[in-house]
Amino acid sequence: MGLKTQIETVKKKDPAIKSTLEVLLYPSFWAMLFHSGAHKLYKHKHYFLARLISQISRGWTGIEIHPGADIGDGVFIDHGMAVVIGETCEIGDNVTIYQGVTLGGTGKDVGKRHPTVGSNVLIGAGARVLGPINIGDNSKIGAGSVVLSDVPAYATVVGVPARVVKMNYDENCPSDTLDQLHIPDIVDQQLAEMHNKIHELEIMLENERKKHKNKDKNKDKDKEKKKKHKNTELSETPEKEEQGA
Repeated sequence: MGLKTQIETVKKKDPAIKSTLEVLLYPSFWAMLFHSGAHKLYKHKHYFLARLISQISRGWTGIEIHPGADIGDGVFIDHGMAVVIGETCEIGDNVTIYQGVTLGGTGKDVGKRHPTVGSNVLIGAGARVLGPINIGDNSKIGAGSVVLSDVPAYATVVGVPARVVKMNYDENCPSDTLDQLHIPDIVDQQLAEMHNKIHELEIMLENERKKHKNKDKNKDKDKEKKKKHKNTELSETPEKEEQGA
């Protein structure tokens, strides 16, 4: 990412900025600048120097990006404190990441062990995206979510573990709207699902009660018929005996 692109990205993504000079006060600007140099050194196998630059950047900005991470153009880390991006992480273009986000691994796996994030993605504050999973283009990850499996393109995911609560086909690019507020309430959805399920079960139980009630009625009718038939036979028997005598 070029210097001009970094400046324009910060100005575009933060409505609070008042001048180009203010860009120099943004951790995201310096983190991307340091990472650009560290990543080039890493590619040329100058691992110590690459890690040294990334650690200087971490102390300066509060953002820890492994020099091996592959980051596209237009990536913006808002506020940035405590953001961690792992070695084999791949991030597309025009991605917005909020403070406290971890793009990490799940253990001591080798090879590809960190997430691949598509373009135009919004990752909310405090989210954890773990393992070699794919985050689709134009998706949105709600604040505080823990993502452990692939996220389809245009999806909004929330929760622990995260699950899809909405598809954003008709919405503008999540990374540009910066909307962390208008996200479906997963707890409300779960309660609604439970309510619907309980209602279905109540209907099933009521139908079963009606069936058993009708069966009992039919049994009572059969018993009554048998009783009447037996009484009729008993009343007819003496008459037949008299006639036979």
